Amino acid sequence: MIIQTAFSFSFPAPSLWSSCYAHRLNPLLLSKTRRRYVTITLTHSHFTRLSSRRFAVAASANGVFTSPETAKSFDFTSEERIYNWWDSQGYFRPNFDRGSDPFVVSMPPPNVTGSLHMGHAMFVTLEDIMVRYNRMKGRPTLWVPGTDHAGIATQLVVERMLASEGIKRVELSRDDFTKRVWKWKEKYGGTITNQIKRLGASCDWSREHFTLDEQLSRAVIEAFVRLHDKGLIYQGSYMVNWSPSLQTAVSDLEVEYHEESGTLYYIKYRVAGGSSSDYLTIATTRPETLFGDVAVAVHPQDGRYSKYIGKMAIVPLTYGRHVPIIADKLVDKDFGTGVLKISPGHDHNDYNLARKLGLPILNVMNKDGTLNNVAGLYCGLDRFEARKKLWADLEETALAVKKEPHTLRVPRSQRGGEIYNNWLSNIKDWCISRQLWWGHRIPVWYIEGKDNEEEYIVARNAAEALKKAHEKYGRDVNIYQDPDVLDTWFSSALWPFSTLGWPDISSDDFKQFYPTTMLETGHDILFFWVARMVMMGIEFTGKVPFSYVYLHGLIRDSQGRKMSKTLGNVIDPLDTIKEFGTDALRFTLALGTAGQDLNLSIERLTSNKAFTNKLWNAGKFILQNLPSQDEASVWENIRSFQFDKEESLHILPLPECWVISKLHLLIDAVTVSYDKFFFGDVGRETYDFFWGDFADCFFN
Repeated sequence: MIIQTAFSFSFPAPSLWSSCYAHRLNPLLLSKTRRRYVTITLTHSHFTRLSSRRFAVAASANGVFTSPETAKSFDFTSEERIYNWWDSQGYFRPNFDRGSDPFVVSMPPPNVTGSLHMGHAMFVTLEDIMVRYNRMKGRPTLWVPGTDHAGIATQLVVERMLASEGIKRVELSRDDFTKRVWKWKEKYGGTITNQIKRLGASCDWSREHFTLDEQLSRAVIEAFVRLHDKGLIYQGSYMVNWSPSLQTAVSDLEVEYHEESGTLYYIKYRVAGGSSSDYLTIATTRPETLFGDVAVAVHPQDGRYSKYIGKMAIVPLTYGRHVPIIADKLVDKDFGTGVLKISPGHDHNDYNLARKLGLPILNVMNKDGTLNNVAGLYCGLDRFEARKKLWADLEETALAVKKEPHTLRVPRSQRGGEIYNNWLSNIKDWCISRQLWWGHRIPVWYIEGKDNEEEYIVARNAAEALKKAHEKYGRDVNIYQDPDVLDTWFSSALWPFSTLGWPDISSDDFKQFYPTTMLETGHDILFFWVARMVMMGIEFTGKVPFSYVYLHGLIRDSQGRKMSKTLGNVIDPLDTIKEFGTDALRFTLALGTAGQDLNLSIERLTSNKAFTNKLWNAGKFILQNLPSQDEASVWENIRSFQFDKEESLHILPLPECWVISKLHLLIDAVTVSYDKFFFGDVGRETYDFFWGDFADCFFN
């Protein structure tokens, strides 16, 4: 099945600048838009301590927080216990008591097969910063979590598990295999979710979704049916990337392109009816595909071959099969010999040319990478084995000219906004069929005994399909469902609104939280996911699904190298948390520059672990200097003091007046940085105030 990507839309690009307002970050500390600050340079002797009010405060009665009297340093092993308490109290759910303008983020759903890596740590850190900041401002805040069923990856994992038991997938029925996958999912599928929780993600876990759960599956079927009814999904032959090992089509976007060494083979194609000197030499990197040749092409202005245009060429080793010699401007006169074999079943450019000229399409490959009966005597041979035998036979028949080393030009993946616009402007139809058993099964049914390409039924379920079949073909017909599943990215494209209740647009979540506010993700899935969500969102809801897109960079090692097992430089986030704590890891990741790659080092983690411990000690010092809990009148005076009023600051001792003024400056500065999504600046500004002004100056 193929989606005809003919949606017409415009994607507004709202400015990342937001007006800066005063926000109550703490009941006692309020930053105002305009204020006259008291900023005075003081010597060490001017600072006084609150020694007269040193009273210990008892540990929290609920036992969640560590007592400051007993802990000499911050015990980050308690992070998980504190997180669970926050979640149990409902603090991660949206609250409309203090506002009505929600801030909504849809978590990029990690693969259910995944385990935590630094990419997850990065997106959790950034999204949690956004969510907690807006929650503190009083906005109803929703962070929707979930996982992706990851069709190819999950099926591969379970197939390997079965292989370890001596079982092949094809030895099981489809139902038995999918039951095994669901069993695996129930046992291991929660691993990545629990690891994300360990990172401190303040998601609303009561709204967690899985792309194969009932609600999202209903949305997927509804989307397919609506697109098909509008003529935007059709069935037909299509040139796809095929994985022999996975036995499924793979999206153009999912193929990792790079340069690799290969061989260029030069082969003679004799001209029919000509002399022994009348032949065209063709250069190809895949000689085994010549059995699928349907034409030979030259450039119309190439004088070397103009006399052969309109004649027929004889395809080697095919018992004299003739193909036309045609002229086309797409032929590169300077590549190879300037003669191109047209094999539309095995090359995207050839496929497009064949469709334009009405040429037939021949496929010479079986699904397992062996040659089929189109290849004649070579039928059944693996493609690489066939290549060797074919070349030997060409040499024996004097049709082999030469072979030479050649670097295959395979495009690499790219990233960036301009590329995004180019992808949308040069969009191609999207093949959404995958030859798997795990995933959303395509809601298409066929009539037994009828041509599948001409007679099929699209329905929301089997009962509806059977009813349609009876109405159209009579009550004595039988139907069966298409065995393919949908590309995983099809369900992911619906994520921002399917998780909020669509297609039920009357649901409370859809009405309150759609469209969402922010989409935070990596550059690498800009096309896979972001562009498709925009298209689907506009198609099904009439609205762009999010107002902002924040693209984070890669996390590299201390030398700026990409982390890989080969280099041995992978830093595991769970190991990092055990040694340095979640706060130290997240603070380190947050200090990066927006959108840029971050070099991560043990030195940075060590430094920021010391910073989190400094925060703990400062907090402990403050708690030890507060009145005891039974001194109600003293606490009432503290609570009633208006720290946001200038006249109130003036009656404080000079050190307190100075540090609170510096705090107001900090709040204004970080509010601007938050609203511009400059989270690294927020971290650095906070670090400088706390360590320099508050800890070193005020307390020394």
